[in-house]
Amino acid sequence: MRHAILALAIVASATAARADFTGKSIKIGVLNDQSGLYKDLAGPGSVMAAKMAAEEFGNKIGDTPIEIISADHQNKPDVGSAIARQWYDVDGVDVIVDVPTSSVALAIAQITKEKNKVFLASGPAASDLTGPKCSPNTVHWTYDTYALAHTTGKAEVDAGGKTWFFLTADYAFGAALERDTTAVVKEAGGTIVGGVKHPLNTTDFSSFLLQAQSSKAQVIGLANAGGDTINSIKAAHEFGIVKGGQKLAGLLVFVTDVHALGLETAQGLLLSESFYWDRDAKTRAWSKKWSERMAGQEPSMVQAGVYAAVLHYLKALRALKSDADGKAVVDQMKKLSTDDPLFGKGTIRPDGRKMHPMYLYEVKAPSESKGAWDLYKLIKEFPADQAFRPLDKGECPLVTGAAPAPAK
Repeated sequence: MRHAILALAIVASATAARADFTGKSIKIGVLNDQSGLYKDLAGPGSVMAAKMAAEEFGNKIGDTPIEIISADHQNKPDVGSAIARQWYDVDGVDVIVDVPTSSVALAIAQITKEKNKVFLASGPAASDLTGPKCSPNTVHWTYDTYALAHTTGKAEVDAGGKTWFFLTADYAFGAALERDTTAVVKEAGGTIVGGVKHPLNTTDFSSFLLQAQSSKAQVIGLANAGGDTINSIKAAHEFGIVKGGQKLAGLLVFVTDVHALGLETAQGLLLSESFYWDRDAKTRAWSKKWSERMAGQEPSMVQAGVYAAVLHYLKALRALKSDADGKAVVDQMKKLSTDDPLFGKGTIRPDGRKMHPMYLYEVKAPSESKGAWDLYKLIKEFPADQAFRPLDKGECPLVTGAAPAPAK
């Protein structure tokens, strides 16, 4: 009889442990561009990064397995929103990760809050995610437009670029990056002489660059990303804009962009990253493992951010022993100090902003490079409190206590 009672107690204990999690698995959905202009900087590489984070936990927490799924949002808010609702309502997804394209990310943040799940934003840039549109269910991990403006943008202004013309991707990210960089330029006594917006995934930049060239601005600020940045820089060189004395400011440039451009074209370009594969021994060791699975490519900061964010999320689940309440999970993530080999030690602020250094790099000349992915030389490290917007300046309702900004 005593053995029977003991056996029942063991079964009950195991059932209780499993009952802490809402489904048969802890389901992580990587939502990003799998086929378009952001594929290389996010795409399948972000899925691999999430899988590597799960492997750190043996692909389970307790007896509950960790499952990674993925989908292509095609850079369209309606497509991303439909996938998110399907994942949350039907497929049992607990957390959505990555989501480059800020217009999609802002929609996902709202849906995640409604469903009380978790959103780990590695790919999007708009600083609004921790500003007026902040959410108790969102963590903004890797970088944002404020940090880009106050690192790359400020460096270009400090180097003498006082007059600016913006070439801006026509959606939420581009608008936020132009806005935040404009503030830096004007604060330093510079002026904005003009700008033009271009559709996402543009192949022909000739008409836009002619306007930039005719503006006579000292700096042409590229408030775009991925394939759009690659195509605009290539076209600017074909038009002889750089040789003509105007300077290109790549306000968001990824290692995958520089590799695609080649050092002959990209040399001398200033850019900011929160992660570079060759920064130190720890980043090199992790990147080697990732690269071996990704046909020799090196990871972008977005992909690194996916790994680190998922790793910290799983630490929070292990500590909380439940995924039932998304807000409670994010609160636990904020309580725990962050620590991983890619971003080092850090914190998550009340507004959801993950705090870590940003790094200003200059693209090497071909003669300085020792290999296909040896692309950057470090110019300056910005501590987190200098790179990211002060907590009291973001107008985040979680900080100010004001009513949340209405969804658009």
